[in-house]
Amino acid sequence: MNDTVLQYLLAAVVVLPLLGAVGALLPPPPGLKGKSPDQAVLRHGVTVTGVVLALSIALAAGFDHDHPAKMQASTDISWIPALGIRIHLGIDGISLPLLVLTALLTFLCAVYSYFKMPAGPSPKAFVALILVLESGTLATFAVLDLILFFLAFEIVLIPMYFLIARWGGEGREKSALRFILYTLLGSVVMLLGLLLIGIKAGTFDMVTLATDSAHGVHLSHTTQLIAALAIGLGLAVKAPMWPLHSWLPDAHTSAPTVGSVLLAGVLLKMGTYGFVRILLPITPDAMQTYAPYLAAFAVIGIIYGSLACLALARQGTGGDLKRLIAYSSVGHMGFVLLGIATLTTTGVNGALFANIAHGLITGLLFFLVGSLKDRYGSTDLDRLAGQTGAALYGRAPRLGGLLAFGAVASLGLPGLAGFWGEMLAMFGAFKPAEGLNRGAYLTFTAIAAFGTLLTAAYLLVVVRRVCMGERSTAEAAEPVLADVQTYEFAAWTPLVALTVIAGLWPALLLGLTDPAVRTLLGGS
Repeated sequence: MNDTVLQYLLAAVVVLPLLGAVGALLPPPPGLKGKSPDQAVLRHGVTVTGVVLALSIALAAGFDHDHPAKMQASTDISWIPALGIRIHLGIDGISLPLLVLTALLTFLCAVYSYFKMPAGPSPKAFVALILVLESGTLATFAVLDLILFFLAFEIVLIPMYFLIARWGGEGREKSALRFILYTLLGSVVMLLGLLLIGIKAGTFDMVTLATDSAHGVHLSHTTQLIAALAIGLGLAVKAPMWPLHSWLPDAHTSAPTVGSVLLAGVLLKMGTYGFVRILLPITPDAMQTYAPYLAAFAVIGIIYGSLACLALARQGTGGDLKRLIAYSSVGHMGFVLLGIATLTTTGVNGALFANIAHGLITGLLFFLVGSLKDRYGSTDLDRLAGQTGAALYGRAPRLGGLLAFGAVASLGLPGLAGFWGEMLAMFGAFKPAEGLNRGAYLTFTAIAAFGTLLTAAYLLVVVRRVCMGERSTAEAAEPVLADVQTYEFAAWTPLVALTVIAGLWPALLLGLTDPAVRTLLGGS
């Protein structure tokens, strides 16, 4: 496809949700009101996100798959000449999968919300916030200027704050405040690091900075150390990396279903993407210094997240299933950070694959937990399981089967998407980049491998408690649970299908990322 067409497609993908957000706040045309204005605005959200998804698929189809390391669909326009800030957009094999994942998850959330709008204020504001969130996330993966990256990174915070605070559940205001405080403080520190790079290098352009670094024109070692530390802290909060993760469980527990799907499936990826896009190519010397520490925090997060989930899964502890999946994200994102910390093509490819797999699988799990809450009125594991198990296999077999599928995909069953990313991250840690202490990384590999066993343990406990078991006499007297509805089937099927496809055909994704990662790491 002509590169000019790709330029327009990428620009439309980023800008259209913003225009749609404005349209959502306007009164609907008389002929499009339908049965009610609320339904009209929800239908508007489905339409806009559907068009964005179609454009992103067209962009992926027109992408030159023979040269995924090349920056394509590039737009480079001077914006603030005095500061050297440019509107520079472009995609390569690293950013394209994240762009499509964002468009897909947002569309599925819009479809789900059309039929199951969360309780709260006007749907107009809800749809507008979802669209602003989508635009900011898409821009984060598309921009190639450090200042634009920061602006896009920040755009998503306000919509997510209001989605939690106004449409969330119990404790939503406190959780939303904690979310915004953590992420804003991290962003302030990150901005200082981005400004330091731009001032010292004389440009904020990521491509120029990465190219100069690849040709041996590096920032000074001290500048790299300070900038990478500041930027890394900001990105680590969003990832989230232990011990900067404590905002995440509360945010997920209180967020509405679609808020949790977007938070886990998309927003967390912005942090790890920043490590790959900015820190690896622009501050390579600093990453060589910090990599062992990053790996250590990553494996601590893997073990910590798994132990927290095991504690929540135990009978009689009053553990919340939604909170359990939130803690599982700390462990899964630990594998992503471990892969990045290896500084190898194998490890970074594993991190990028795990990013996409986590978005698909955890997005599905949060959808499923939301549907359980709608049916049971709670996500408390003791209430869901009862004395002998909720027996979803008998009461709602399709729902129970999907929950079991999501669990085994999340624990990394071979043949499903969750397997490849974590395996490649550990392969990368088994043989890290030259200059890194292999003994330390072998220890990290062993700890991460133990983490996979803990992950399997808590997820199988959840499946046993929620899906299996005989119904008690009291439960048998209750009405049979509604099984998967048509709109739920529409929202969940793409995630199931892609989880299987990515597991059986990993080259579909690795063929995009591998050449781009090799270029990013200097052709290693």
